[in-house]
Amino acid sequence: MAEVLWTVDELLKATGGRLHGRVEKPLAAVSIDSRAVKPGDLFVAIRGERHDGHDFVAVALKAGAGLALVSRVSPEMTAAGPVLEVADDPLRGLESMGRAARARCHGKVVAVTGSVGKTSTKEMLRVALSASGQTHASAASFNNHWGVPLTLARMPRETAYGVFEIGMNHAGEITPLVAMVKPHVAIITTIAASHLGNFDSLDGIADAKAEIFSGVVPGGHAVISRDTPYFERLSAAARACGITNVVSFGRHPQAEVRMDRVALHADCCCVTADVMGEPLIYRLGLPGEHMAVNSLAVLAAVKLAGADLARAALALAAAEPAKGRGVRERLAINGGELLLIDESYNANPASVAAALGLLGAAQPGKGGRRIAVLGDMLELGEQGPALHAGLFEPMDAAGVDVLYAAGPLMANLWERVPGRQRGAHAETSEALKDRLLAGLRPGDVVMVKGSLGSRMGPLVEAIRAAHPPLAKET
Repeated sequence: MAEVLWTVDELLKATGGRLHGRVEKPLAAVSIDSRAVKPGDLFVAIRGERHDGHDFVAVALKAGAGLALVSRVSPEMTAAGPVLEVADDPLRGLESMGRAARARCHGKVVAVTGSVGKTSTKEMLRVALSASGQTHASAASFNNHWGVPLTLARMPRETAYGVFEIGMNHAGEITPLVAMVKPHVAIITTIAASHLGNFDSLDGIADAKAEIFSGVVPGGHAVISRDTPYFERLSAAARACGITNVVSFGRHPQAEVRMDRVALHADCCCVTADVMGEPLIYRLGLPGEHMAVNSLAVLAAVKLAGADLARAALALAAAEPAKGRGVRERLAINGGELLLIDESYNANPASVAAALGLLGAAQPGKGGRRIAVLGDMLELGEQGPALHAGLFEPMDAAGVDVLYAAGPLMANLWERVPGRQRGAHAETSEALKDRLLAGLRPGDVVMVKGSLGSRMGPLVEAIRAAHPPLAKET
């Protein structure tokens, strides 16, 4: 029998709603997507930018949902199954559920934000903390106004460790989210030019990220990169929120969690670190120095949350890249193979530079080349053209042989690239597709990166469709 995530009485108390019909199935999960509903799910009819979940309530109930949370009721809905009517927007009802789930949780909670590395750090935390107890963490990048309460509402009552990613595009967005999460440990990975078009400066981004400290519970902790020039500003913000224990991490000699050495390999890192006076040597199953540095924040949080540090360090060997964030795949091509590095989920200057570093660390096969496929980095404001042009230096340092570029902003980089490195430039990723596919050959290493709005993901899928995956080595 499925574990009960929510009882009807708990839902009525949390939301103040009115039940229509009788709930016959144990409510074991929460969903906002009628296409993904499983038997016993609680379907929440959220109103999105393009669709209103109320239009799919009957479909969800007929697909097996045990209950639907709505703000308006129709005969079609009640004929399909039980519904819980709330007075306000169902999103407010989901938030109420999230707060109730957090209140009943007696485990330790960690929240993560930062301009770069939030999702990868969250996934490392999931792996590391799972070695010590039942761990619940955000799915994908569920870090916004609906993703955070949904993740909370999905948290089992027996959770020992909760891990939440919290994002923002504008000032003031983190504060209400972290007020729901109430973390014991809050991590800021770093401050970089992301969403810069919505802020006057990096100072504004730092202040917006520092909102995460406002929700930390009394006696909680802040974990901050010691390598960022904003360390003092962020530390002051943490102290202003009543946090007395600020733990720093990074390469900086004064960091409490310090990386002494790192050996970078194509698909992993080997790290020698000092974690608040405790020496550790461990293998991280993710490549890239930026991943190694963020693993220090993970180990800091593990120790501060009272979990087993040694087990966490061992578990990190099994960490894997999240979808669109460095997943590596060997594909067949013309009797040989190419290596595809999928970094297509999102992009800003810091994350593109890190992805180029991964490309530089990869070794092409015989006759192969390092190929960067880059799409526009969005929301950078007036600095966008210069920041795109500035990618030439990390691209050159990575030894990139060929650039394929998509978007008007990437034209600023394209103009700096010598003719021998030019693959193709197009205004859109779709317009670039055929020329990119025609230009690939055995031995190539291909890295794809760009903002979500640049639609670089479809290019990854086009490469996979044209070149079938090879069997993974065991």
